[in-house]
Amino acid sequence: MVGNATRAAIISDRRVTGLSAEVIAELVAEIGPLWHERHQTRLASRPRQRAVGAGAKHRLVFVDRLLATLVYLRHATTHDVLACWFGVDRSTITRAIGEVRPLLAERGCTVSPGVRLRTLAEVIDHLGASGKTGIIDGTEIRVRRPAAGRKDRDKFISGKNKQNAVKTMVVTDRDGRVLFCSPTKPGSCADITHARQLGLVKLLAQGPAVEILADAGYQGLGAQTGGRVITPPHRKFKKNAPTWYEEMHERQRKAHSSRRIRVEHGIAHLKNWRALTRHLGRREHMSDTVQAVASLLSHQQITDLASAPQT
Repeated sequence: MVGNATRAAIISDRRVTGLSAEVIAELVAEIGPLWHERHQTRLASRPRQRAVGAGAKHRLVFVDRLLATLVYLRHATTHDVLACWFGVDRSTITRAIGEVRPLLAERGCTVSPGVRLRTLAEVIDHLGASGKTGIIDGTEIRVRRPAAGRKDRDKFISGKNKQNAVKTMVVTDRDGRVLFCSPTKPGSCADITHARQLGLVKLLAQGPAVEILADAGYQGLGAQTGGRVITPPHRKFKKNAPTWYEEMHERQRKAHSSRRIRVEHGIAHLKNWRALTRHLGRREHMSDTVQAVASLLSHQQITDLASAPQT
């Protein structure tokens, strides 16, 4: 395990974990008891020949488990390197990440101190109550190619970039702060299909009046949601368009793009975490990875906003 000096150096340098010392302290206070509770539940739920608590003790304390998970998500560092750094076996790091990552994913996205959004329905309600505009977009994350012979091998191939990928739908507010990241779908799933499967159409049609900006990949949702999803203006003339129409269409397209660009900034902040640039682990863990990073990023954004000097 790492010493106190090394642990303090990791926590104090934001470049290592992507989070400030204040946020890490809050994570330890919040997630530590949950991890200990689940750990004790696992010990007590299986047949035992020794009492709970007997036998070898953990060499990797919870703080170090959390830090190893943060470094892995931020830099996609291999488990072997983390094992050497923390002075434990590789399997210990793998187990630690597998236990801490779901706890981070369950936290949801922080929108204000003490308020978190965990489902798409909560996001729509939050936008309706606050009168804010939401922005949606899909983003793809490269994954390893499935083994030969699998029946679903081709469904991970993205029609956009012709690579094996998974896709998630990101929702941000008009300032680019992440409000929600959906569970992942194979890369062959279209953006609009993914949104429909998540229940976005029903939530908007039956929920509060909310303005949602989207790109051309979501054209068609506007008619299904009573105009609440706004996509780029449809081009009526395929060729030989009048000059006045070309100028008007270009103005409308640029106006929509300038409002929608904030979601691209939010996705860019997510992709600063190397685990979302290219995922080399198991594809079934990708949803937890995406939602864990979204939770951490949104928490840090709110903390930075709260500590920024007021002008």
